[in-house]
Amino acid sequence: MLDTRTRAWAVLAVVIGITLFLGIELLEEPGKSGGELMFDLLKIAPVVITSVGVAVLFRVTQLQRDEHLQVIRDLEIARLEGQRWRNESRTLLNGLGEAIDVQFKRWHLSDAEREVALLLLKGLSTKEVAAVRGGSERTVREHARSIYSKAGLTGRAALAAFFLEDLLAPMEGPL
Repeated sequence: MLDTRTRAWAVLAVVIGITLFLGIELLEEPGKSGGELMFDLLKIAPVVITSVGVAVLFRVTQLQRDEHLQVIRDLEIARLEGQRWRNESRTLLNGLGEAIDVQFKRWHLSDAEREVALLLLKGLSTKEVAAVRGGSERTVREHARSIYSKAGLTGRAALAAFFLEDLLAPMEGPL
């Protein structure tokens, strides 16, 4: 989480702090032995370690807060873009719905068959369509067979492809 520069500054601060402490100890008591200096150093080690730990925790908390704010900003941008897309495509989606309904009428689908066909196009399973319509799976399968027969299609994939093929085709000509 911490970048290399931050770590380097932390290590440098610890080294400078320890050096200053040892320098002050030597100035106060010039005759101290190396063992005594090491004992003094050992006495301040918990303070130094705790201080560095607090500084690191503070920096990590700052980084996490910044990351959290960035995620919130990104989510808001995505929400706004999704809303913009829905608003821009609403007319197109309504037109597509009308075109699908016109084709259902050309195939002479009954109201029940049109409802089943639309639910199948939306990706619902036979079981889910039955649950939505409050009927049986067998009835839904019979409606589906009738739809495919009237439309001259081989099944659910062909039904979806009939409506989606041209929508997903690459655009021709200049944009």
